Amino acid sequence: MTILEAGERGRLSALDEPPAGARRFVITGRVQGVGFRPFVHAVARRLGLGGHVRNRGAAVEIVAAGDPDALDAFTEALHRDAPPLARVRSIESRELAPSETPAPGPLRILESAGRSGGREVALFAPDVAVCSPCLAEVDDPADRRAGHPFASCTDCGPRYTIATAAPFDRERTTMAPLPRCARCDAEYGDPSDRRHHAQTVACPDCGPRLALVTGDGERQVGDPIELAARRLARGGIVAVKGIGGYHLAVDATDEDAVATLRRRKARDARPFAVLVADLAAARALGRVGSLEERLLASAVAPIVLLDRAAGSSALAPSVAPGVPGVGVMLPSTPLHHLLARRVGRPLVLTSGNLAGEPIVLDDADARERLGAIADALLVHDRAIRVRCDDSVVRPIAGGPCWIRRSRGRVPAPITLPRPLAAPTLAAGGHQKAVIALGAGDQATPGPHVGDLDSLRAVAALDEALAHALALGGPEPSRVVHDAHPGYASTAWARALATARGLETIAVQHHHAHVAAAMAEHGLVGPVIGVALDGAGWGPDGTVWGGEILVADLARFRRAAHLRTVPQPGGDRAAREPWRMAVVHLDAAGIDVAARALGRRAAPRALAAVRRMAARGVNAPLTSSAGRLFDAVAAIVVDDGSLDRIAFEGQAAVRLEALALTDDAAEPFPFAIDAPDGDVPLRLDPRPLVAAAARAVDAGAPRARIARRFHLGLAAMLAAAVGRIRAADGPADVVLTGGCFQNALLTEETARRLRAAGLTVHLHRELPPNDGGLCVGQLAVVAGRDAAARARS
Repeated sequence: MTILEAGERGRLSALDEPPAGARRFVITGRVQGVGFRPFVHAVARRLGLGGHVRNRGAAVEIVAAGDPDALDAFTEALHRDAPPLARVRSIESRELAPSETPAPGPLRILESAGRSGGREVALFAPDVAVCSPCLAEVDDPADRRAGHPFASCTDCGPRYTIATAAPFDRERTTMAPLPRCARCDAEYGDPSDRRHHAQTVACPDCGPRLALVTGDGERQVGDPIELAARRLARGGIVAVKGIGGYHLAVDATDEDAVATLRRRKARDARPFAVLVADLAAARALGRVGSLEERLLASAVAPIVLLDRAAGSSALAPSVAPGVPGVGVMLPSTPLHHLLARRVGRPLVLTSGNLAGEPIVLDDADARERLGAIADALLVHDRAIRVRCDDSVVRPIAGGPCWIRRSRGRVPAPITLPRPLAAPTLAAGGHQKAVIALGAGDQATPGPHVGDLDSLRAVAALDEALAHALALGGPEPSRVVHDAHPGYASTAWARALATARGLETIAVQHHHAHVAAAMAEHGLVGPVIGVALDGAGWGPDGTVWGGEILVADLARFRRAAHLRTVPQPGGDRAAREPWRMAVVHLDAAGIDVAARALGRRAAPRALAAVRRMAARGVNAPLTSSAGRLFDAVAAIVVDDGSLDRIAFEGQAAVRLEALALTDDAAEPFPFAIDAPDGDVPLRLDPRPLVAAAARAVDAGAPRARIARRFHLGLAAMLAAAVGRIRAADGPADVVLTGGCFQNALLTEETARRLRAAGLTVHLHRELPPNDGGLCVGQLAVVAGRDAAARARS
């Protein structure tokens, strides 16, 4: 029987006589805020089924009644035809007894109810970029939503950042103070309308409402978007209230305006992202292939890091100095669409915050903290419940590498390869901080918070946790944190554990990196994990950062690492790459004093750095790959511009930018020491450093030196992994850690490993940087839980 035939029989059954059968369904997953109830209503109406559908706790409950064939067709449709934003995790169904069968009549959408029973984890929808039909209405002068900055429907609009509790209904969002007008209410109740049961439905009559105000709160008279566009065209700075917080906007083609923004925001060199109106404008700034186009135009609407195109010269030099590409984004809301179109040229759109603080989300806080930066604020009366900065992605090796997983991606869960024995909170790391809640086999990361260098940033962890719990997240009985005792996230986790009586668990930094990559790909191990980053606490008391581990989820062993060198000045060396250049040159037997770097350094400072290194005073031993990149960058770019840097990774980004402009194929030499006994291999970078320094002395092109260093490091990593594999090591290899945000290093390392017959896994869902640590921490705890069950 066809669905149409089933529907005809079902209509007669539901409307004219008692139903022949009835079933109850409980559907879990991302099924709230995605148009699932309207979808169920439409299918039931087509098939002539009666009953009801409603949100119930974290799930959707359906009671469907009618002809058995129609019920079978309905069940098939639930599995096959769910709305595009939905992610169905499970469908449980049972036949109902005649006493439970609803009365004849069409299926109705009921008000939400409490939990459906059992342990549930709510999977909320992320915020979704504005869809094409809504934009068409905004651009249509004859439509009643023409020019409306907040148009949305069941397929788009804010979700996660406006929700205040579960289930997802308007009264439990920050839209609650904005009641629907009569026309919106009619759309909401019309099964044929795409806004049927859309919780964010709005129009110019019922709000939200936009205003342009000065720093002291004075409302400006006129069209707010037109007024903001005029200010931007005159070189002004405007703070714009978005979905997950405020942005700071400025004309990206006006060097004076961009420089003013940098000065006021105290952001010396970190690249700014650029908002453009459409794909054609994006293509004028960067190379947009099929992958880049899909990412730009996706429902996430992230910042996509593009290789520069010839048209990027139209951007002010201060937009993205010293980097190989430019971060470009398309409008994620009608508000951004209208503003970009009205201005008519690229806009810098950067996080609205002071240096070292999280993005601002509150209106009063915006006036206080951004008033000295922005000339005006474009505000509205829909509150933001939780801050959620823009997601950032870079195409690497034919797929997406998420640098920041936030707006549009959270709170989408990651499935763990092993289930957790109890609900667990993961505190993440100190930089690029993200927390995650885990229950069963689901790990749910929160939004990007940023570096925990301020009290406001640490307080944002509390806000993220409170929001996750309010949306139905499980109350944790334990908290897992990084093993580094000095991380602010570690202190936060321990304080929380004391206050709430939670068990605390520590996980080594690089094991968590490897486990995060394993979790993405459903691997239980063992794997060979190549983890390269700036720093992580090592169990031997040194600073790790250039590691090759053999690991499963529960345990690891250090199979190889970069040869250690002193890090003079501790964290100060991460801000002053010349210090690492000195120790690496000394280790390689290269005369520092005879070089430009040695001549630039003050004699007393140079002597102090060498004393610290020689005596081990404030100079911890480190195997950091990040510090090696810093050192080589300071050697190769020897004009002094990288002696001191403004942000983490700046020197490495500059070195990669140089390398990408050359096509050399010959790597610099390297060495691998293989000590006797069960001792890790030592990857010796001294030949790499010496070759780079001598090439500089010989006047070789700087781009060629940078590229040959990258190739040499990739070859050294591949050779070390090959030795580990040859000694009965695993065939699966994961590449993880912040250094694998470097496209050239990642692609060259992966190419060599695959050529050797190994299976290489790259990050595609989580950032390789510390933003993925929280999921890795949960994966390790789940692995330990599984090991404990196996022993019992």
